[in-house]
Amino acid sequence: MTKDQVSRLIGGGFGLAFVQMNAGALPTALGAPLRVLAILAFVRIVFAGRAAVPPAAATAVTTDAATVGDGGPPSGTGFGRRYWYVVAAEGLALAVGLFVISNVLHTPRASVAWIAFVVGVHFFGLAAVWRRPALHVFAAGMAACGVVGLVLAACDAPVAVIAVVAGIAPGAMLLGSVLWSGRPRAIGMPAQS
Repeated sequence: MTKDQVSRLIGGGFGLAFVQMNAGALPTALGAPLRVLAILAFVRIVFAGRAAVPPAAATAVTTDAATVGDGGPPSGTGFGRRYWYVVAAEGLALAVGLFVISNVLHTPRASVAWIAFVVGVHFFGLAAVWRRPALHVFAAGMAACGVVGLVLAACDAPVAVIAVVAGIAPGAMLLGSVLWSGRPRAIGMPAQS
């Protein structure tokens, strides 16, 4: 499995988790179909990832995201030291923020919004580490969902509204972007008829 495939599974897994954990705040008639759609999207990601890279291309992926093969953009995603710095900063920001939200502000309904904001901001770091400027757009969208969710929580909005804005929307964004990036033309393969 290439690092791109692993990255897609991680992104899809978190998208699935965002939807599954927040769809419960909605009425069953809305939440259940969203959960099923998220599961189907993740299954599609798993199966698309298994067939996405021909064996010859899989061996050409480098272990360092900064390595450029034939003069094109870096291949793979690279899980080197800089990646782990971004993940460590994300984990620290999540832990500190969730502690403050629960124990100082006593606003647990803001937790999902904080998570969406921090995950969105971490994509800015990944965009720099992986040299993928297109991730900045995704990062901004996801962080914006988190900010709007935090504002809604501060305004004492219903939990279902916060769940949709800061949980289900970011989950759908993650799943959708992984599905979009995994389509044959996005990964340099000929489209299947």
